[in-house]
Amino acid sequence: MRVKKVKVGFKSLKKILKDTADVMKRVEKGEHLKPVKEPEIYFTSFEALRKALTPKRLELMHIIKTKKPSSINELARVARRDVKNIAEDVKYLEQMGLIEKKAENNKTTPIIRYDRIALEIAV
Repeated sequence: MRVKKVKVGFKSLKKILKDTADVMKRVEKGEHLKPVKEPEIYFTSFEALRKALTPKRLELMHIIKTKKPSSINELARVARRDVKNIAEDVKYLEQMGLIEKKAENNKTTPIIRYDRIALEIAV
C-alpha cells in the first residue's frame, strides 16, 4: 500500500498571501492547475502549529485512523470526552483539511485518508 502523506510546514503570512495571489492570477488567466498529490498545510510559526495540533486533537486523529468510529458520538465515547468538545475539534480539523466528514443516515463519520503527517522545517 502506498503511504499517503500530508505535508506540514512553515511560511510567513506574507509568503502565504503572495502564493495565494499567484495562484489566483493563474486561475484568472485560465491556466490549468495540476491537482495536488499530497495536501500541504502551512503555519506561520511553530507556536501556531502547537496551538492547532494539540495533544487531544492528535489523539482524536489517531482514534479516527485506527478505530474508524462511525459517528461523532462514538468518537467521543472512545476518546472519553464530551461530544460538544469533540464536535468542535472535528470541525476545526476539517477546516484545516486534516480530516473529512461523511454524513449518512443521520450520522457524521470522521475520516482520515492519509497515513502520515510529514513536518518540514527549513534551517
